Amino acid sequence: MTAIDVKPVELAKPDEVIAQQIKQLILCGKLKNGDKLPSERKLMEMFNVGRTSVRNAIKKLEFYGHLKTHPQSGTVVVGTGVGAVKNIISEIIDMDSYDFLSLVEIRTLLEMKAANLAAKRRTKETLKEMKQALDAYVKKAEDKEDAVDEDFNFHLSIAKACKNKVLVSLLSIITPDMLNHYRKHNLCMDNYDRPVAEHKKLYEYIAAQDEANASLLMKKHLKNIMIFAKKQTQKNGAK
Repeated sequence: MTAIDVKPVELAKPDEVIAQQIKQLILCGKLKNGDKLPSERKLMEMFNVGRTSVRNAIKKLEFYGHLKTHPQSGTVVVGTGVGAVKNIISEIIDMDSYDFLSLVEIRTLLEMKAANLAAKRRTKETLKEMKQALDAYVKKAEDKEDAVDEDFNFHLSIAKACKNKVLVSLLSIITPDMLNHYRKHNLCMDNYDRPVAEHKKLYEYIAAQDEANASLLMKKHLKNIMIFAKKQTQKNGAK
């Protein structure tokens, strides 16, 4: 049999499918600004999935700027602006590694500033959310499971703690698709020891309001993906 070059089929996770379907309902106008989503229980029944999948999908759509959850009143549609720009960024990421390197460079700058501001402006509430995200990430990582989504949530908690809506919006455009790129290339799943230790230390610096070290550690934390992006660029340029 002649050898052919094929790629393994990648099955989407339930939360990704749910998020994509809800996003399409928003973009096509079937869900409008101010519309309230069904309850978590109802969504679980509609999609035939567990509560975790529903909650992760809602978190992703909140990070994109599509949804907003209000305590006691539920989750509502808040707009499509960030989501529309996100789609443009998605296309750029898919184009070639040069664009991916550019996004890695921008993400590094934004995340360094986010860590700095989070250390300066964190509150008891944001620290609590950050610790919950950290614990969820550490548990998955130490069990040697795919922790890309938990990684995403931890970085999201840092962005929220910085109290800068523009910075959060910019990171919300870049980070989710980049993490999908990491999963595609198995960039975050070979060895969790270093990132786990760095995540823990990031939390400690932010809790201690050590702005300088939080920023420097974030740069170090993203160093490996920067190296990978540069190698991909060089490889692409050599073709």
